[in-house]
Amino acid sequence: MSKPVVLITSATGRIGKELVALLAADGGFTVRACSFNPDNRESLSSLGAHEIVQFDLHDAETWGPALDGVSAVYSASLDPMLEGHLAFCEELGRRKEQIHHVVRVSCMGADTNTASYDSSKHASREGAGIPLMLQHYWWGEKALIDAGLTVTVLRNNFFMNHLLKTDCETIDSEGWFSNPLGNARNSFVATRDIAAAAAVVLSEGPERHGDKFYDLTGPEPQTMTEIAADLGRAMGKELEYRAQTMEDFEADFGSTRAEFFEYLSNGFYCRCSPDFYNLTGRKPTAYYDYLTTPGASGETGLEELWQGNLWKKGEDAMKDAAALNQSDD
Repeated sequence: MSKPVVLITSATGRIGKELVALLAADGGFTVRACSFNPDNRESLSSLGAHEIVQFDLHDAETWGPALDGVSAVYSASLDPMLEGHLAFCEELGRRKEQIHHVVRVSCMGADTNTASYDSSKHASREGAGIPLMLQHYWWGEKALIDAGLTVTVLRNNFFMNHLLKTDCETIDSEGWFSNPLGNARNSFVATRDIAAAAAVVLSEGPERHGDKFYDLTGPEPQTMTEIAADLGRAMGKELEYRAQTMEDFEADFGSTRAEFFEYLSNGFYCRCSPDFYNLTGRKPTAYYDYLTTPGASGETGLEELWQGNLWKKGEDAMKDAAALNQSDD
């Protein structure tokens, strides 16, 4: 009997690579990994992918071949690719008799369908509205739900590997980093833990996890000074955290990212959820352990820190996506 085929979108991303390796080792699926760049085929094969397909959220011609024979989908996309994801959801909906389960990566705070989500109240201080990025994550969930698909959503805290990527140059050459989080504590989550949760949810299937929404966090909330101490210990050097004003941060990365960081600074992401433990039977990975131990794909968090980055100082990566409008009823 042939194994069910699972499609892993964003298979070369931090979560995707881990998930390919985990599901390949588990042996329950034929793992079909999506790649935008043909040069990634060898690395995906080395992780255990059984099949590798060309896939582009902005090219619908690639969707049919990627989805042929697929019964489960792991869905993830970069923030600026929201429009492509929404269109892809419509294609998945046309195949809902074939696609039995979609596991979607989302974000804590995209709670419209599972909480009383009054925009005037769902904030940690007066006048702080729901960040546009969190609304976008909800739209990404809603498009799958509206398409009639059986969905499991992993709503994650801020990723450990994204936290300091914008500061690699000063970390390496000058021993410091900056952002506007100050003394706020956040329970940053390891991307390998998100992959581990996704592997469990896919393996146990929609009968157990269909139409469920899980918050994934780290094991403890940390300040930037504590993050600097952990990273410095992992690198074997002294590191300094330098507080930055929100105005300067917005000038560096744009208003959409700045309002999300304001949400982080207000304590909304301080909470530590039990959902990862309930899914996997173990505590989430701590930041220092993430930095110093390899995940299923063979890389440590410290190695990942220096690899690629969507967010670059002086560029607003969310400029186009921020122009999208959608009814939220």
